[in-house]
Amino acid sequence: MSDNVKSSTEFKPYVPADKVMPEITITSIIVGVLMAMVFGAANAYIGLRVGMTISASIPAAVISMGIIRGILKRDSILENNMVQTIGSAGESLAAGAIFTLPALFIWSQELGMTPPTMLNIIVLALVGGILGVFLMLPLRKALIVNEHGVLPYPEGTACAEVLMAGEKGGNQAKTVFQGLGIGSLFKFITDGIKLFPSEIEYGLKGYKGAAIGMDTLPALLGVGFIVGPNISAYMLSGAVLGWFVIIPLMTHLGQFIPDIIYPATDPLSQLGYWDIWSNYLRYMGAGAVAFGGIFSLVKSLPLIFRTFKEALGGLKESRGTSGNIRTDEDMSGKIAIIGIIAVIIFIASTSIIPVGLAGAIIIAVFGFFFATVSARLVGLVGSSNNPVSGMTIATLLITSAIFKAIGFDGEAGMIGALSVGTVICIISAMAGDMSQDLKTGFLVGATPKKQQYGEIIGVVASGLVIGYVLALLNKAWGFGSAELPAPQATLMKLVIEGVMSGNLPWVLVFAGVGIGVVVELLGIQVLPFAVGLYLPIHLSTPIMVGGVLRGLLERKKGDEVTIRKKVDSGVLYSSGLIAGEGLIGILLAIFAIIPAGVTAAGDPRTLGDAIAFGNNVLGQWGSLIFFALLCITLIKRSFWLKTDKE
Repeated sequence: MSDNVKSSTEFKPYVPADKVMPEITITSIIVGVLMAMVFGAANAYIGLRVGMTISASIPAAVISMGIIRGILKRDSILENNMVQTIGSAGESLAAGAIFTLPALFIWSQELGMTPPTMLNIIVLALVGGILGVFLMLPLRKALIVNEHGVLPYPEGTACAEVLMAGEKGGNQAKTVFQGLGIGSLFKFITDGIKLFPSEIEYGLKGYKGAAIGMDTLPALLGVGFIVGPNISAYMLSGAVLGWFVIIPLMTHLGQFIPDIIYPATDPLSQLGYWDIWSNYLRYMGAGAVAFGGIFSLVKSLPLIFRTFKEALGGLKESRGTSGNIRTDEDMSGKIAIIGIIAVIIFIASTSIIPVGLAGAIIIAVFGFFFATVSARLVGLVGSSNNPVSGMTIATLLITSAIFKAIGFDGEAGMIGALSVGTVICIISAMAGDMSQDLKTGFLVGATPKKQQYGEIIGVVASGLVIGYVLALLNKAWGFGSAELPAPQATLMKLVIEGVMSGNLPWVLVFAGVGIGVVVELLGIQVLPFAVGLYLPIHLSTPIMVGGVLRGLLERKKGDEVTIRKKVDSGVLYSSGLIAGEGLIGILLAIFAIIPAGVTAAGDPRTLGDAIAFGNNVLGQWGSLIFFALLCITLIKRSFWLKTDKE
C-alpha cells in the first residue's frame, strides 16, 4: 500500500491544488441538471426498450464544453467537470430505477395490485441515490487516491482525457448535437408522422415459425456502435437461437400437440411466432439472464471479497486524515454517517418504503457491501462489466426468502422485496458511477467535496423526474409490451414471484439456465447472449449493424491515433442518436396521452393519432432505405471524418 500512497502523493493533477477556478457555479449546476434530466429520461426510454443504457459522462462533458466554452466563452475545465458529474449521476440513478421499478406497474396490470404512487417512486429513487453517495464518501481516499496507478477506472480516465483535450470540445460537442438532431428527426418521422414503419419483419417461407425483423431506429444503431462487434454478435446469436431454432421447433411440434401448455391459454398449434415468444421464449430468456447475472457475480466473488477487505483496510489507513489542500477536501464524514443513519431509520419507520425493520437492516448491510464492491470493481473492469443485475438478483432472492420466512409475504411482501432490490440496485449503480466521476476529478484537479455535492444535486434532479417519466411511458405503451419490454424489471418480477409463490413455468426458466450454462462453457459472454435470447430479434439486428460498422472501422488499416479519433467521433455521434431518439420517445409518449377529439367513427383520438398522418406510405422498403441513409450519416461522422493527420 505504501507504494500506492507514494505514487498518489507524487501525482500532479491537470489543475494544480493551489490554483482556484470556477467549479460549482450557477452555470454548471443549471447545465448539469439539464444533462441529468435529459440523459436520465433518454436512458430510461432506451433501457426499457433494449435493456442497455449508455454512460452520460463523456457526452455531458463535451456538450458542457460546447456550451460553457463555445457559447458562453468561459474557460474552466473544473466547471465542465462539474457538469458531467451532475449529469452522469442523474443517468446512473435512472439506470438503477428502470431495472426494478417497472415491475410495480406490471403487477398492477397483471395481478391487480395497487399501482405505485409518485411519492413511492420519488422517495425510493432519492433514498437509493443519496445512500449511494454517502456510502461512497469514506471510500474515496482508499480507492481513488491510495490506489492510483493500480485501479485504472477506464471510463473516468477517458472522460478526464476528453476534458483535458478541451480546446477541441466545440467540435466534439457539435458531433453530439448533430447525432441528437438526426436521431430526433428520424424518430419523429417514423414513429410520430409515421411516414414509414419503424419495424420491418419477414416470415421465412418454407420454415414455419421462423422470422427475421429489424427495428430501424437510430438508438439501436448507436447502441451497436458503442458496444462494438463482439457484444452485438453475442446478442444476435441469442436472438438467432430463439427465432431460428426454438420458435420454429415449437411451431413444428405444435401440430401434434392439441393440449394447452401453460402459461399460454391457447393450443400451441394456434400460436404464431410472436405468441410463442411472449408465452415461452421470454421465460427461457429470463432464466438465461438470471443465470448470467448470478454467475457473473459468483465469478467475481474472490475479487469481491478481496476488494472489500482491501477497501476496508484502505479506509482504516486513511481515517482521520484531513484534507488541508483543495484537491483533498471531502464532504464531512460526520454528515455522511448521520445521513446514512437517518435514511435507514426513515426507511424502517415509514410506510412510503414498505420494507419494515427487516428490510431496512437488509438495505444497510447489502448497501454497504455492494457500494464498496461496486466502487472498486468498476475501477478494475469498467462500469459496463459491473454486475449490478447480479447483485440485485442476489439481493432479491435473499430478501424474498427472509420475508417469506418471517411471514411478510403476499402482495405486501412482493412489493417490499422489490423496494429493497430497487434501493440496492440504485446504490450499486450510483457508487460505481460516482467512483468514475471522482477519478475524473482526481486527474483534472477538481475539489472532491464540491463533486460530492454535485452528485447529490444530480441525484435530486433525476430522482424528482424519473417517476414522472416512468408513469408517462407506462400510460402511453405499458411496460412489458413490444414497445417497452423492460427486460431487467420483468426478470426481477419473475425472481420475486418464483420465491414468494412458485407460480412460474419453471421448466422454461431452467431450460434458459441450461442454455446459459452451455454458452458459458463455450466461453461466450452470457449476459449479452441471454438478453438477445430474451428480446425480439428485431432489436438485435440493427444493433449488429452498428457493431459491424464499429468493427470494420477498428480493423481499417491506418494510423492508430487517427482510427481512435474516428471511433471516438462515432461513439459521440451514436450517443447523440440515442439521446435524440430517447427524448422524442418521451415526447411521443406525452402526445399519446393528450386527448385531441374523436375520430369519424366516434373513437377517442390523441394528439399522437393526429400527427400520425403518414400512414406508413413508404412501407418496409422505405424504412430500409431511410435506415441505410442513417447508417451513412454515422459513417460520415466516423469513417469519413477528416483528422489533423489526413
